[in-house]
Amino acid sequence: MDVKKRKATVPWMFMMFFLVLSANLPLCSSAASQQPDNKKSSHSKKSLLFPVTGNVYPLGYYSISLIIGNPPKVFEFDIDTGSDLTWVQCDAPCTGCTKTNDHLYKPEKHILVSCDHPSCGVVHFPDSPRCEKPDDQCDFEVDYVDHGSVFGVVVSDVFSLRLMNGSLIRLHLTFGCAYDIKNPGPYVPPGTGVLGLSNGKASLVAQLRSFDLTRNVLGHCLSGKGGGFLFLGDDLVPSGVSWMPMLANSQNYLSNPAEVLFDGKPTGIKDLKVVFDSGSSYTYFGFQVYKAVLDLVRRGLTGKPLDTVEDKALPICWKGTKPFKSVHDVKNYFSTLTLSFPDSPKVQLELQPEAYLIVTEDGNACFGILNGTEVGLGDFNIIGDISLIDKMVVYDNEQQRIGWISADCDRLPYSSDSNYNEDFQQPYAANFGIVE
Repeated sequence: MDVKKRKATVPWMFMMFFLVLSANLPLCSSAASQQPDNKKSSHSKKSLLFPVTGNVYPLGYYSISLIIGNPPKVFEFDIDTGSDLTWVQCDAPCTGCTKTNDHLYKPEKHILVSCDHPSCGVVHFPDSPRCEKPDDQCDFEVDYVDHGSVFGVVVSDVFSLRLMNGSLIRLHLTFGCAYDIKNPGPYVPPGTGVLGLSNGKASLVAQLRSFDLTRNVLGHCLSGKGGGFLFLGDDLVPSGVSWMPMLANSQNYLSNPAEVLFDGKPTGIKDLKVVFDSGSSYTYFGFQVYKAVLDLVRRGLTGKPLDTVEDKALPICWKGTKPFKSVHDVKNYFSTLTLSFPDSPKVQLELQPEAYLIVTEDGNACFGILNGTEVGLGDFNIIGDISLIDKMVVYDNEQQRIGWISADCDRLPYSSDSNYNEDFQQPYAANFGIVE
């Protein structure tokens, strides 16, 4: 389940993307021929660490840069734990792409995945690929709830990656080359590709695990000030994480049933199943839950010096006696929302006002929890970026659990490799001819 987003500065009729395709793509190249150098330093880490750029508002997404191809080129990807198929905008030529031609991925014929390759069958499961000949190219299509879509071809190309132990590796990984992007709405979507990080076999971390390169674990730490970091592998998982089992047999990071507390008190809102989706800017509740939570928030504002106001950013907003400069100016008027999980009694996800409010360019405070039913999500409940900021969130696919802990996402996790820290602020691939 993947709810995509657009800039939060436009009216609230969002460009919502909802993935209905779950692709499980095995690698298209021999793992034995691509094993990384096994020389181990005294401080060996089989994990990868990426700087994250972006914010919830006004940009509307968090992304990382990856280096693909030969000659190598840097591409930007929206980090998305709600889908597993990674895709990049590509020039084949491209219809509906938001990047200029010189920033599009250019596929070569020899990297195309054929229809008779097992990975193509997985893309189309439970149906079969519709191909006239076995050696035809393998196409993929992703349809979205707002009637947008992405169409392209499945490819396998070289990714240039740097491990935390300093090793530089080149691996053939499988992803989608999207050359037909349809957006029925009036607003231009983000000019990135999508980095699929769900627990399907097509995800980047699952492919790295198939090389015995990393554990099938990932985590992100998104800063409320913008930026943050993403890691693949388990070397950076801290102690003190609150762990909760993932729901079994789900392609998404789906929690056990949750109930809502308001200001620490039970609300009667129970049995919510929530998906943790970094591909969604905001948090979404089904209509009944959304209405009940919004009523609680509004009642909590009784007697407070706030008035409702229209704002182009989001549907529910308030103004004060003077424009707010940040959420810190207004958070004391609002109460904490908490998701508790009865099947995991010691686990709670606290949503302080900072985790469900934004302050817009007009100085208004707006409610960052939205009506999912209105945008086609039915009764699904999605925890998006706004509710994940300033927390390290860890997705452990090996032990089928998800966890989180409060963290300073403005700081890079400790690494003993000093040159790694120096290179952290920009895309880096030494010896591959990469320039900024």
